[in-house]
Amino acid sequence: MARETHQVEIEGRKLTLSNPDKVLYPEAGFAKAQVIDYYVRVSEWLLPHLRNRPVTLKRYPNGIREKHFYEKNAPRYRPAWVRTFPVPRRAGGTDIQYVIIDDLPTLVWSANLANLEIHPFLHRVPHIDRPNMVVFDLDPGEGTGILDCARLALRIKEVLEAIGLQSFPKVSGSKGIQLTIPLNTPVTYAETQPFAHGIAQLLSREHPESVISEMSKDARRNKVLIDWSQNTDHKTTVCVYSMRAKREQPYISMPVTWEELAKAKKPETLDFPPDVALNRLAKLGDLYAPVLTLKQKLPSGNAGDLVAGAAKPRRKR
Repeated sequence: MARETHQVEIEGRKLTLSNPDKVLYPEAGFAKAQVIDYYVRVSEWLLPHLRNRPVTLKRYPNGIREKHFYEKNAPRYRPAWVRTFPVPRRAGGTDIQYVIIDDLPTLVWSANLANLEIHPFLHRVPHIDRPNMVVFDLDPGEGTGILDCARLALRIKEVLEAIGLQSFPKVSGSKGIQLTIPLNTPVTYAETQPFAHGIAQLLSREHPESVISEMSKDARRNKVLIDWSQNTDHKTTVCVYSMRAKREQPYISMPVTWEELAKAKKPETLDFPPDVALNRLAKLGDLYAPVLTLKQKLPSGNAGDLVAGAAKPRRKR
């Protein structure tokens, strides 16, 4: 097939867009042009969450039913104005040049590569050892679903509030729910990962019949995994407002309120196609905005001891 291209200019940057009519979600009939259009329209809310964050590209050049690939190193044929940041390889060798998507031209360039999902790190450059947040990915095993994740998310909220931490939920756009604890204060992964692991272990001990904190797939039937392992400098988490390529429809990783999670009775009420997501943003604004600014500090000590201590009634004086 002949390659169809279009020359466009966005904010003074020239781009070549290719094959806009290529269908990337066959069942939904959702084409590349629609993917690009979504990312342009959501950019007002998405870009602040990507500012100064390296990303891993997850590309689906022939659509979601065909092979996809992760791309850490920025493509050599990228425009000169696409910003990158060098990150040392864990195994040594030349640095990985990660893409930074922090303006509209780069976002459109990324969408044109069929980078359907945007996966940033939890830190911002140049401080690649300092996460700005803690995340939990609630992943339902066989026999469970997103409503089970919602119930668990509400319990995690209670646990975190007991030790003085606010958290914010979003649907992953796939099967589960993700919680973010904004920090925006000096901290390292050596502190955030043990904390996240401790909370996950606490919940798995509290509900051993329905919650698991270890990664073994064989033990996850009828349980929800609290994936705490993403709190590390070499893993990424799908960005809020990113499109997903996990299902036949292009659902969005979308913030929800705690009240919506508590009231959810049907899984489909937690699905957000692009048009629904955009209408919701126009009405409610960015429910994840506090993640960018709220300053919190992790309490020191064992997570279980902290929660137990917070639950003890105080003596009257």
